[in-house]
Order: sequence, then structure tokens, then C-alpha cells
Amino acid sequence: MEIRWKDLLGHEEQVSRLKKMLEEHRLPHAVLISGPEGVGKRRMAEILSAALLCGRENAPCGQCESCRAMQQEKHPDYYLLEPESSGKTARSIRIEQLRTMQSEIARLPLLSACRVVLIDEAERMNETAENSLLKTLEEPVGEVYFLLAAHARSALLDTIRSRCMPMNLGMLSSEAIQEALRGRGVPAAQAEELAMLSDGSLGHAVRLWEKNGLALRDDALSCLEALPHLSEEQIFARGKAFEEMQKDQIMEWLGYQCMLLRDLLVLYRDGGSDKIYHRDVRERLLMLLSSFSESRIFRMLSFIRETQRRLQANVNLRLLMEGMLLRWRRL
Repeated sequence: MEIRWKDLLGHEEQVSRLKKMLEEHRLPHAVLISGPEGVGKRRMAEILSAALLCGRENAPCGQCESCRAMQQEKHPDYYLLEPESSGKTARSIRIEQLRTMQSEIARLPLLSACRVVLIDEAERMNETAENSLLKTLEEPVGEVYFLLAAHARSALLDTIRSRCMPMNLGMLSSEAIQEALRGRGVPAAQAEELAMLSDGSLGHAVRLWEKNGLALRDDALSCLEALPHLSEEQIFARGKAFEEMQKDQIMEWLGYQCMLLRDLLVLYRDGGSDKIYHRDVRERLLMLLSSFSESRIFRMLSFIRETQRRLQANVNLRLLMEGMLLRWRRL
């Protein structure tokens, strides 16, 4: 796969800044790229890595031996660190991974004039690994660059953040996401809906498309529409359907409910507002306003937050969701 600046979606200002620093040979040895999930942090770090290793004008050129090695994921001077899972434990970057990396970068570069280390999801380093990285950042050996990509910049040690040049990425525009989705073969009408639901994240939009997220959103809306008339038997039937879903699907369904209820609150303030997530179903949402007072919506949102917290534990999914729907109906 080709790795060029033109392949990065959006973030023109940040790209221009990085290119200028590369041209003037004043890029610091550590850069922290932060921003929401799915906006292109790792992609930017990969392209910046290729540019540093390429070393030509307009790097990465995409044609030299270094660039070809990056495209084939076989560059000997490029080192990728990312979270790994061990047994049932959560994914993390452990001290053993840091030690292996430190041993590797102590060697002279083989193909390029420098070495590059990309640490993806850097906020997943455990405390021991962070302290080990801090020592390496304080006393780098040889010509080596460290590129950290993180969703949560504040989760890193202050001392690590202070030794990295910050590069913050914002949300992508709806138009940019639509264009990228159409390039992946998504029909225009669905690309528009997915972009509105993506909250500025191409990664989120792609997952919605791949996991049929629009159908899940439509089911959440249908549930709201039916809620005033739901019998206990119908609630129990819905509970059985939840029992057959995965936890992450239920979390996503609850997320859609939060977005839909938030849209209802926005419509209460301004019935003609275009500031809602679900503009494609605006008329259906307007029809719900007579059944959902603002106080009721706030209570429903509090029940959702409680349910989301309880989902983190080992609970009976069917009973949990039935209980939430019953409490909704009683409102």
C-alpha cells in the first residue's frame, strides 16, 4: 500500500506544518499525535515515519528503496509498538515490549539515515513501560525519532508529554468522510447518513458500514417510537433479542439511544435545527416530541448511563435491558 501525504484525509494545516519542519530539518526527536479515535493519527504517524526514513525532497517519495520497504511493511529501521493482549487481560503495551524496542534501536540503521519508532495507542502503556520510555526520551541513543499516537493525551505521564512536540488532530468534516466512504464503494445516500452519525471519525463511519450500524440505529429509533405503547410481553420479547446480542452491540445500541435523545433535546430548543446527528430521520424525531418531555428525556438518559456502567460487569443482559425498558415505560 502506498504511503504518501495525499493519502491522509483532512488535517491540511498539520500536514503543512510537518512538511515545513521536515524541509528545514527541525523536526524534534519525539512527536505526540493526539486526537479522537478514527481521525487518522496512526496514518499520519506512518506517513511521517516514511518521510523521515526516505530523506529525499518531497518525502516520502514512494519510489526509493526505503519507501518500497515501508509499503511492504519490511523496513529494517522502522519499529512499531502497539498494545497486545495476554490471556484475558486488557490490551496494553508492556515493559517487555519496551525493552525489545530499546535493544533494537541501539543498533545502527541499515537502510536509512535514522531509525523511527511508532508507538500506537500510547496511552495503553502500563506505568513501568511509561517510565522506561521516559528514560529513552530523555537520553536518546543515535539518530532515532519517536512518534506517539494517542486517543487520550492526558492519560500519558506529564513528563512524557513535556518531552514531545504536540500535534493535535480534530474531527474530520462530514464532506471529507462522505468522500472517503464513496471511495470505498459506499452508496452516496448511505455515505451521507454514516457521515452524520460518525461524529467526525472516519474509523467510526467505516465500522458502522461494516457492522450494519444503520440497522442498529433504526432499531433504536423504532424502540423509542413504540415505547408509549409497549406491553410487558413486548418488552420481554425485546429482552430475548438483547440476550442474543454481543455486549459491544448493546453498548452501541445504547449509544444510538443517547444520540437520538440528545437530538430530541436539540429539537425542543429549535425545531428547525440542523444541529442534530440524525438529520435523515428528523421528521420522525419531531413526531416523538409530544410523547417525550424534556424531564422524561433526562431521566431516560440517566437510566442509559446506569445501564452502560452495569454492562461493564458480568450481568444477565436480558434482565438488565428488560429492567431499563420497564423503567422507561413507567416514566
